[in-house]
Amino acid sequence: MSINARFPVLITGCSSGIGRALAQACDAAGLLVYATARDVAGIADLASARTTVRPLDVNDESTMAPVIRDAVARHGGIAALVNNAGYALPGAVEDLDLAEVRAQFETNVFGAIRLTQQVIPVMRAAGAGLILNMSSMGGRLTFPGGGAYHASKHALEAFSDALRFEVAGYGIDVVVIEPGLVRTAFGQAARQRLRASQFTGPNGDFNRAVALSNTAAYDAPDSGAGTAEEVARFVCGVMQHKRPRARYRVLRSAHTFMNLRQRLSDRAWDRLMGQFYPRPGGG
Repeated sequence: MSINARFPVLITGCSSGIGRALAQACDAAGLLVYATARDVAGIADLASARTTVRPLDVNDESTMAPVIRDAVARHGGIAALVNNAGYALPGAVEDLDLAEVRAQFETNVFGAIRLTQQVIPVMRAAGAGLILNMSSMGGRLTFPGGGAYHASKHALEAFSDALRFEVAGYGIDVVVIEPGLVRTAFGQAARQRLRASQFTGPNGDFNRAVALSNTAAYDAPDSGAGTAEEVARFVCGVMQHKRPRARYRVLRSAHTFMNLRQRLSDRAWDRLMGQFYPRPGGG
């Protein structure tokens, strides 16, 4: 099913990266867009005849309903919800601050669930809708040092699978997008979240390697990384498919790593990762 172009596409996390690029791509494709972010001033330049800019913090439920009400009042419904807001918390599991892990899940998982809960009644009333959950190849495989982030994306994948069955009878479809390496500020931001204390102690060398991988991997010439604009164009195209698949891998790196992970046993994958990351404890 292609989306109803009379209704807008609601996108979270539009301040940078894929969210910003997707808002621009949908606008260019002639779709109505509600571009949202915590800091509305940072996305003011996205506003146009087709794109409405609104503040929405996925960690603050009180900011959700006003945006949904506005979209319904002005346009009659919501064609698609793109749960895009998210970030990565890196580091050895032993060294993670549990409050930061909870914050990771609040943004990457619980915010998406609550916003979805609020949008479903609107889509049900219209008899149609599309929910796109922006996962990652990291929702299907795990790199060392990404325990919290990967756990959040695995959770988003499971939530999407359950939701897809539950809403199909209302004419609502659920699609998971699994990008590979994307050249945005995402990796640099992840590296900056590593605290100085994580570079000392038994996991210090490992955490340093994780910090380096969060930037170097994206820039390697053979990494298969792509741009936010490439992902955005792909996702915009998915919205216009009459019968979209439940999952899409995006960018060459996603296909490469996910195919490799499917072929390797768990222990073989660990051995492969050992070629790129030092093992804590040296074992």
